[in-house]
Order: sequence, then structure tokens, then C-alpha cells
Amino acid sequence: MSVHQRLITVASVEYKVALWERRLLIELNNAQAPLHRASYQHRFMLLLMMDGILQKLLGEGSEVYEYDLIVIGGGSGGLACSKEAAALGKKVMVLDYVVPTPKGTTWGLGGTCVNVGCIPKKLMHQTGLLGTAIEDARKFVTHNWETMRTAVNNYIGSLNWGYRVSLRDKNVNYVNAYAEFVEPHKIKATNKRGKEMFYTAAKFVLATGERPRYLGVPGDKEYCITSDDLFSLPYCPGKTLVVGASYVALECGGFLAGLGLDVTVMVRSILLRGFDQDMANRAGDYMETHGVKFLRKFVPTKIEQLEAGTPGRLKVTAKSTESDEIFEGEYNTVLIAVGRDACTGKIGLDKAGVKVNAKNGKIPVNDEEQTSVPHIYAIGDILEGKWELTPVAIQAGKLLARRLYAGASLKCDYVNVPTTVFTPMEYGSCGYPEEKAVEIYGQENLEVYHSLFWPLEFTVPGRDNNRCYAKIICNKLDNVRHIFTTMEVTKSSGGDITQSGC
Repeated sequence: MSVHQRLITVASVEYKVALWERRLLIELNNAQAPLHRASYQHRFMLLLMMDGILQKLLGEGSEVYEYDLIVIGGGSGGLACSKEAAALGKKVMVLDYVVPTPKGTTWGLGGTCVNVGCIPKKLMHQTGLLGTAIEDARKFVTHNWETMRTAVNNYIGSLNWGYRVSLRDKNVNYVNAYAEFVEPHKIKATNKRGKEMFYTAAKFVLATGERPRYLGVPGDKEYCITSDDLFSLPYCPGKTLVVGASYVALECGGFLAGLGLDVTVMVRSILLRGFDQDMANRAGDYMETHGVKFLRKFVPTKIEQLEAGTPGRLKVTAKSTESDEIFEGEYNTVLIAVGRDACTGKIGLDKAGVKVNAKNGKIPVNDEEQTSVPHIYAIGDILEGKWELTPVAIQAGKLLARRLYAGASLKCDYVNVPTTVFTPMEYGSCGYPEEKAVEIYGQENLEVYHSLFWPLEFTVPGRDNNRCYAKIICNKLDNVRHIFTTMEVTKSSGGDITQSGC
């Protein structure tokens, strides 16, 4: 801070001190002045801290930074946080860069949800449901993958452009470059041409998201695809093996089968780890009775190319997790969906001093989303032990910006969050899985209400009587009153029910 800047700061403090003292002297004539003195002192200190004056006088602001806030990551959480901070009058930069997949797939601003997650998945899920509806009507048509892919990607492109316009309108400086820390308050940004730029900021928000995990076996990166590639795949995948039992695996397998493709899901252990297993198995059973094949207790050991092409032919070798049995099968496409890894390993967090869980790359934070370094925060999928959901990241980003720059105190609720798995029979839930509820409250303190039902839209085509299922788990506080802790439902529109019910 220059001498001139320090003089201005001191003058500002003297002016505010004079105003505070004048108000306090007036109160001294009041009989309750002693009660007000502490209140005024507290409010004055808050005023200094919000203006950044106290930090400057104490030396924290001895260096003038280019930005008040730099957000690393242009996904849902990063965009929400940056726009909120800019709306509060702060100078903000967003850096976003997509490292191409092994297949060369890349995308625009908006993060996983918009480009290779929620949006294309839900659109293709809807297409799969239409295939079932057509079957209900006893009519048969040929699905055109290229037409669907073009329509989906055109819509995503419009969202990418809309995000850029929104940042510009909020006066947020958007830079398409890969960011990594070189010092606690300084980052290096490298664009796709290799040009390096350096920026400084008083505070940082990490919102880098996650990318799909590969198998680590021969041929996985050379011949397999992930969900990052699927939604923009230029050809129909044909006969497909989905490796994994995550929500991504079951959702993708479900809509591909709904399009009439031959789909097999290879499962190592259980379906939808972390979700209610009763509900997860019901969703899986429905998929199996509607054409999706499950190969359980197997893991791939090798993927080989038998024939090049679009899609070509691949040979998959897998071994049993319970015996010496070996499986071999041929497929046109192998989709890997065994989990996702946080994008935190190559952004220089060690140079900034940020602590990271070495096992999974996740970042532990306090209830203010603050990392181990006081001026660096994190939101979204990279947080340890939090929901990996777009609406949660958006809410967390907005609330963080308001706490940092508007004196707000409201924090993000990471417990009672409605979510949906878009399997053919959608699985919607809010609250703890039954297994977790038992662990927390004890079986004796829970009461479970459940029911099979036949939705109206299933009646005329005569579909699946008593396959839809709802469950409500309550915590018994006494003989009269119950506290709702979980609602779960499997139904063709389970997501809508969860959203409206919660």
C-alpha cells in the first residue's frame, strides 16, 4: 500500500470514528448509555471489517490485489458465486478451462451439469421414456441418434453463450484459461495457445468440479468412453457395456436401453452406493425387467479393439470378485461410469497451502466453506462429505458471496436436499437413507410408512401394476408427534414428486 493510500485509509477511519463518537456522546445523555456503548463498539468494528479498512491497517492489505475475488471454475457454483459477488460491487474474475478427454471431447462454459451431466442426461432420459411410451401405443419407429445429439448439443450451445453474456452483463471478467496457484494470493492462467498470464486477488473460490474416473486397466482410455463423451458422441453407440453401478451408470444405461439399444451393466458390488438400498434395488429390478441386462460381481481386466469404426467392435475381459470365473464379451461401445475424481490435483494447492484429502482429492472445509487457508474457499463437487448436486453448488455459491461481501450469516444446508436418480423408474429422495437413519437415530426410534401403487398413466396400457413404491421414514419423538426425516419414491415421474413434496 502506497503512502497516499495509507493516508486516505487513515482519514477514512478518523472520519468514521468521529461519527461514532458523536453518536455515542448523544447516547451518554441517555440513562441507558452504558448498555449502548458495547453495542456501538461492536457495530463500528463490523463496519471497519466490511469496508476492509481494519485489515489494511493491520497489515493484511499491505499489497493491492488486482481483483477482490477470483473464482476458479465456470460451473454452476462458480458462476453463481461470481455473479453474486459482482452484484455486490466487487471486482471479480472467473477462470474456466476444460481439459479434453482421451477421446478429445471438450465443451463450453457452464460446467458438468450443463454440458455433460444433468441437462443432456435429462434430455436423453426423456427420449428413452418416449421410446417406452411409443411401445405402450403399440407403434414402432426408428430412433435417430444423430438428430437427437444435434438437438441436445444445439441447446447446450445456447446455454454456454447465455452464461458468457450473463457474466459480461454483471461485469465479471471471464478468461478461458487453466488456473493454478503459484503463491497464496497469485495464480498463473494458461490459455489453449500456451500463453501464460498472472493474476492476484484478495480472496479465491475453488469450484473446479470433478471428472470421470478410469479403470486403470489396459485399453480403458484408448477404447472406452465416459459420460463426458457420450452426450456428444457423433454416432449411435450400438451394443453397449456400462461399467459401474453409480447413478451415472444406471441413468445412462437406462436411457440407452429406452432408445432400443442392447445394454449390459457390469456391477462390482451394490447399486447406488450411499443411497437407500431398498429403493436402489427396486430401481435396478425395474431396469432388468425392461431389457437391461446386469452382470453382477465382475470387474473388467482388459479391453481390446477387434474392429475399428464408428462404433467398431471391442472385446471385454472381466473377472469375478467372488471366484476365479472369467467373462469375455463383445460390444460396440464400453461406457465407464465407476465414479468421479475431484479436479484438485494440478491447480497448485500445495503452493497456496490448502489441505486436501490425499485419498480422494476432496477439500475439507468448515461450515463457512472456508479451506485451511483463510482467504481461499471451496464450493461444489470438490467438497469432502457434501452433496454433488448443481442446485446445492448454486445455493452455496450465492450464500458464500453474501457472507463475504454483504455481512450475511446464512449458511448452506447440506442435509435435507431433494435429489433424483433418472433411471427408467425414477428414484427421488430427500433426507437420510434408511440405513443411515437407523445408524443415527436407532431402529427403535424410527417408524416407516410405505406403499406400492399404480399410477394413473400406467392403467390404460396395463403397465407394471404395483411396481411403483413410496416410503416415508419418521423419527418418533413421542407417542403423538413424528418428525419427517426421509421421503423416497420410485415412479416414472419420481423426480417431480420429490421436488413438489419437499
